[in-house]
Amino acid sequence: MKPSVGVVIPTRGERPELLAAAVAGVLDQEYGRRIRVVVVVDGGGDALGPAEQIADVVAATRGSVRVVANRRARGLPGARNTGIDELDTDLVAFCDDDDRWLPGKLAAQVAALEGEPEADFASCAIEVAYGSRLVPRQAGAERVTRADLTRSRMVMVHSSTFLFRASAGYRADESAPGGQNEDWDLALRAAARHPIVHVDRPLVRVRWGGSGYVARWADRIAGLEWMLARHADLETDPRGAARIYGQMAFHHAALGRRRDAGRWAWKAFSAHRREPRAAVALAVATGLVPARAVLGLLHTCGRGI
Repeated sequence: MKPSVGVVIPTRGERPELLAAAVAGVLDQEYGRRIRVVVVVDGGGDALGPAEQIADVVAATRGSVRVVANRRARGLPGARNTGIDELDTDLVAFCDDDDRWLPGKLAAQVAALEGEPEADFASCAIEVAYGSRLVPRQAGAERVTRADLTRSRMVMVHSSTFLFRASAGYRADESAPGGQNEDWDLALRAAARHPIVHVDRPLVRVRWGGSGYVARWADRIAGLEWMLARHADLETDPRGAARIYGQMAFHHAALGRRRDAGRWAWKAFSAHRREPRAAVALAVATGLVPARAVLGLLHTCGRGI
């Protein structure tokens, strides 16, 4: 018999149409067993109502959906962990409320995990939706190692692609500032045990442009500082370190902190002289281009800073 699967969908109840699409994308998977879905509403209060209404409508025609309030630390990591606590399935998966699983996602990942019994964590390629554009992002490999994830953030190893064995005991770290980088941290911890099994086909549609996270510059700085403090090896690969330093420079530049932007840009150039984010950060810091304009252009290409 196929392993049982539970899916955690965190939400704040602010985008009910997208949440309904995320739930439908999960329940539309052809798997052969009922998929348990837990929608976790972060913030509680009035937000719980719309999410319950959507879950009731979808569950009446397609399957079983449970809606609960986040009982742990407020924010995305706490919401994920609340959902995990609600499940007793063999496998656990995540899907953010503005993303959508595409047909065949679950079956392909379960097959990949079953083909490698010692592995306990899987991901898949994505397609980035920004405006009317769909851009595939693939890894070019069937395994993702910790070294891969220190050299590059590897956006295709995205939280909405995560599928892992419940017995592994994975949890999101609720100390992540503003919930920043909690998925990267989890992937790094998983890859330290065993390479992540990766299905290199775009099987999740990830919506960019609607998230408030992307321009929360101070939170993004705090999130990168948190990652550097937790994972010392992020600074051992010159290109990987330069990428992070360039991001720090960009975020400081977006906040108008020219001196800090210059300091981090210098660190980026020192680690890897061709790091493009450092040059972009300096352009933002000197007022040549707005930070949001840079992000808009990158998102059109299916990329981030």
